[in-house]
Formats: sequence, C-alpha cells, structure tokens
Amino acid sequence: MALSKTPVFGVILKQSEIKNKGAPIKILWADTSGRLLISHGLFGVPELSCPEGFQEAQEKALQETERLVRKAYTTPPGPEIVMIFDQLSDALCRVADLADFVKIAHPDYTFREAAEEACRNIGTMVEKLNTDVELCQSLKQLLADKKVMDSLDPETRRVAELFMFDFEISGIHLDEEKRKKAVNLNVRILDLCNEFLMGTHLPNKIDKCNLPEHICYNFLVDGNYVQISGLHADCPDDLVREAAYKIFLYPNAHQFNCLEELLSSRNHLAQLVGYNTFAHRALQGTMAKTPENVMHFLEKLSDRLSQRTQKDFEMMAEMKMKINPQNSKLMPWDHPYYSGVLRAERYNIEPSLYCPFFSLGACMEGLNSLFSQLLGISLYAEQTEKGEVWCEDVRKLAVVHEKEGLLGYIYCDFFQRADKPHQDCHFTVRGGRLRENGEYQLPVVVLMLSLPHSTKNIPTLLTPGMMENLFHEMGHAMHSMLGRTRYQHVTGTRCSTDFAEVPSILMEYFANDYRVVNQFARHYKTGQPLPKSMVSRLCESKKVCAAADMQLQVFYAVLDQIYHGKHPLKRSTTEILKETQEKFYGLPYVSNTAWQLRFSHLVGYSAKYYSYLMSRAVASMVWKQCFAQDPFDRAMGERYRREMLVHGGGKEPMLMVQGMLQKAPSVEDFVDALVSDLEQDFETFFMDSE
Repeated sequence: MALSKTPVFGVILKQSEIKNKGAPIKILWADTSGRLLISHGLFGVPELSCPEGFQEAQEKALQETERLVRKAYTTPPGPEIVMIFDQLSDALCRVADLADFVKIAHPDYTFREAAEEACRNIGTMVEKLNTDVELCQSLKQLLADKKVMDSLDPETRRVAELFMFDFEISGIHLDEEKRKKAVNLNVRILDLCNEFLMGTHLPNKIDKCNLPEHICYNFLVDGNYVQISGLHADCPDDLVREAAYKIFLYPNAHQFNCLEELLSSRNHLAQLVGYNTFAHRALQGTMAKTPENVMHFLEKLSDRLSQRTQKDFEMMAEMKMKINPQNSKLMPWDHPYYSGVLRAERYNIEPSLYCPFFSLGACMEGLNSLFSQLLGISLYAEQTEKGEVWCEDVRKLAVVHEKEGLLGYIYCDFFQRADKPHQDCHFTVRGGRLRENGEYQLPVVVLMLSLPHSTKNIPTLLTPGMMENLFHEMGHAMHSMLGRTRYQHVTGTRCSTDFAEVPSILMEYFANDYRVVNQFARHYKTGQPLPKSMVSRLCESKKVCAAADMQLQVFYAVLDQIYHGKHPLKRSTTEILKETQEKFYGLPYVSNTAWQLRFSHLVGYSAKYYSYLMSRAVASMVWKQCFAQDPFDRAMGERYRREMLVHGGGKEPMLMVQGMLQKAPSVEDFVDALVSDLEQDFETFFMDSE
C-alpha cells in the first residue's frame, strides 16, 4: 500500500486541528512523497535522528535517574515518594520501551544494535535500583506509616505496593552477599532468555539424500543440505509435514542445556528471595494468584474438554483415512492441517472468497465506527515529520475522544518488509501518566502486523484471520489509550498478564459479530456487502475441532506450570513433555523430538501461558453478559471503560472483572464460559439464515 492513493486511513490533521473536531473525517492514506521536511528523531524524540542518539538518550535518562534517587533519599513518607518512584520508572521506560521496539523492528541494523545496547544499559540500572537498600528504605517508611497509607487513594497505595514487590523479588531483604547473588542470577537469566529465544527460531539442516527427492522442493535447499525452519503445518502432503516435524523439532543439545539452566536459575532466584517456586513468584498480583489455582483451572478444563477432544481427533482420523488410507494414524503434525480441511469442507471458508470484502481501509473504517459508537472515540491520521518513523509506510493515528480531546497516538507498522518479525504485536513506547505540572503525558504505542502491500489496482486485502488479528491488536491499543492512571508504572497494558489479554480477545468477539462486520465489510470493487451466510459459516467453522485446539493450549499451559514448579525437576524436560502430552493432549509423543525447545513463550510468558485461556474466559463472559445483545451499546461501552480499561494495572484485576460482571467469577465460571463457546450458535443473537 506504501504511497498509493488507496482509501485506507485519514486525511492529514495537525494536532492543533484535532482538539475541537466534530464529526469523524473520512479516513484516507496521505501521500508522503516529495515532501521537504526538517529531520526529527524516531517518535519525535530529538536525539534519535541517528543510532548514536540512543547513547545520548540513555545518558539523559540515567542522569535524571540519579537526580530522582537523591531526591527520594531525602523525601519524607507521603504521596510524593510514590510520584518520585514513578518518575524514576518513567525516565527509564521512555528509553527502554522505545528501544525494545526498535531493536526488533527497525530496518537499519545500526539502529537495532544501538537499541539493543540501550536495553542492556537501562536493564543494568534497573537491577541496581532494585537492590538499592537506601532507596527501598524510603518506600518502606511510607508503607510502614499506617496513617499516611490510609490517607492515600487506592491507586497510589497499589503502586507503592507494586514498587515494593519489585524490590522484594530482587532480594532487597537479603544480606549483601545474597543480594549480589540475586543480581547476578537476574543478569544470567536475561542472557539465557535471549539465547533460548534465538534458538527457538534457528533452522535445522539435514543431508538432502536422507529425504525423498520429491519432497525436497518444499524446503530451502542449501548445497547438499535441506534447511527446515518451521513445521509446514498447512502443507497438504503428509510426508512433508512429518519430515518438517521430526527435523525441525529434533533435539539440539545446546538449546536443551540452555533451557535446563534457565529453568534452574529461575527456580534458584525465586527460592533465594523467599518463594517456593518460580511460578509462585510469577503469579503474585495476577487474577489466578497461585500455581495451585492455575492447575485447578487447567485440570478442570481438561476434564470438561476430554470427550469433545476425543471426538475431534476421531473426525480428523476419519478424514486422514479418506485422504491417505495407507498411513491413517493421527499424529501431532496432522492436527492443524486436518482440522483446517474439516472446516473448509463443511463450511466452504476459502479465505480468497472473503479477502475482497476486507480491504484494510474498510477494516479501519469499521474499527473507527465501532469505537465511535461504543466509546465516543475517533481515529485520525496525522502527518509525520521526517525521521519520526522508521519506514515510509508507517502511519500515525491520533486517538481523539468526542469530549476529552486527544488521548494518545498509535503508530501503525502494518506491512511486510525484509527482516521484519512475522508476528502481530502491540508495543508501549511511552506510558500515560499525570505530570508534575498537571498535564497528562499522552500514551504512544505501536501496532505491528505483517500485511501484504497493495498493488496498482488492488488495495491491501485481509484474510478473515488477519482481520481478526487487527481487531485483537487494536484491543490492546485501546487499553493503552483509555487507561488514565496517575502513574505510568501501571499505565494501559502494564497489568497482570492474565488480565492484559482480555481487551484484545474481547475485540475478537466484535470481529465475529455480523452486526459489526456488516458496517464495514464491502467488496472493494462492487461495494457489495459481505453476505450474512458467509459470516455465519465463518463463525460456525471456528467451532470445528475447537475442543482439540483448546486441549492443545491446556497441554502447553500445564507444561509451562510443571517446568516452573517444584525443582529439581524429577525428569528431563523432554521426558516431562512426553508424560504431559499423553495426559493432557492425547496425540502420541514422537521419539527424538523436543517441542519444548521451540516453545518461545517460555521467555515472555514464563509460568503464565495459562493467561490466554483465562483471559478468553473473562472476555467470553464480558461479551455474553454485556455486548452480545447490542455490540454498540454506549452505556456498556462506558461501563467497560470505567470498570476495566481506565485502571490499567492500578487496580486488582479480579476487582476490575467483578466491577464489569457484577460478580466475582469462580474457576467453574471460567471453565463454563470456555466450554459454552464451543457450543454457542452465533446465529442465536444476530443472524438470519439466507
């Protein structure tokens, strides 16, 4: 889509024009070619007009940090202490968060390298601060002063407690020798995480003479070797999928040792700072609260799914028998492919039939319309300055409330390019907070997708899955934009992991509701609306083999809990994988494979992989109770903002859920919500069969 005139976002508005705008404008991409602009830095940060600017930015942040630390040492107990701590957090995060994004997404290697170095240096400072006894003492004095604590508002109290938690998990209460050990363990864990994460993506090679010649063309051939960099899960050839599975998941001794050391180091650190296991430490402050609660949830869900999963596997096996009677046993590499075949056969959901109705412009107009009706929010494209974005096809959106004005900015990095990670992500670049002068620091986020570019005659067209992912990521963005916390430490998505996915998953329910889809899905050539029957088939197709898909997620979540549970582990990580797969999945373990060595979520979601399932359960309950009857209900939208979005992480997650649902859900409620989604007939609410 780059510099085409395809309708997609919004005409250019200057910030001064945004604040008093009335009706939403027609959204178009603006052509940025041939414009002479003064060079600015990335995201408008002056220092970042060149890679060397990261050094300058981090030096400024570190100087500001030292000033604030000295101030904290001498400030008496009171709300000002919490404000100083948040200013400290903000000074460091403004560089670290931005660098976290740049180090993986910037097309220029020198920028990525400079950002990586900045992340390391800021990380080192954070570890130093988290073990600064005098700094901790200033916070302790506040927490110990009951009279002052009672006078603080709930958000300030919670933020003070969260900062103390950061001190405690870094071992502040330990003697100097053990504190030093905790710091060293944190540093080692960070290195191991980076090492393991890199290893999860590395391809495996095999001599091509070891593979049947007729399947080699499916893989990258490098001289005498075939390079396999993924599972090829959608390939219709059973032999290709089998080869990819066995070769890509073949154990790597270095990666195996890296994972063992990572899990052991995490456990060692957790026990050093006073927790039974790493999982106990990781689940502090979450909805689930304890590993025992998580396992209760997962085991109960697995029991409820068991029979449905078995039926799903039987359907897949029958389909495999029909297509490949010579080798009909259902294996792990078959699940994604044959579940897809069953969906397509039953409901005729060929993506190419849907894409013409889901141009990027139409989808963005749909989001704009939904947010306007539900929350009083509009999206406006704003012209970027030279050097503000890292690629010419990145667009900047101003998020504007009908009464409150400008709420923040979303940078949309939506298109494929060389060396860009193929993952859909939301990044916080700057958190919102109330500044000392009374102004609100506006949040800034990036949404990163991997959409195809437009061509001369065809706009960027999204598959149904891409459209749903766009809605999902925009759910995260709205969480960031609408969080109006006093402190950036708890801004937007800076909340417990098992709550953070609720707003994004809730948006998937909107993306699958015909009343919502009907507002924007139009054929890019004819303007014809997407027929109800096609949306109905798409929604129903998602329930085909959904129990088996959910069972697979349960298996991953249980594995994550066991790895981060009691140590030393009784068996190797591969033996634990085999045992857990047989108990919580159902398809046989394949010898000489080690799927856990590709389980990248063990880095970002350590002991919290269950969060996807728990967040989906909450989102399901919120949808059914609050929006299923009317997805544009403004009163419910306002309640959703007031009870769930506005607080970020500044309120206990379960209290936010309770406020929205008017009850505190139990484990049984979570399980019921997930299982009922497998049965739900979406047509009950909104579809007439054609």
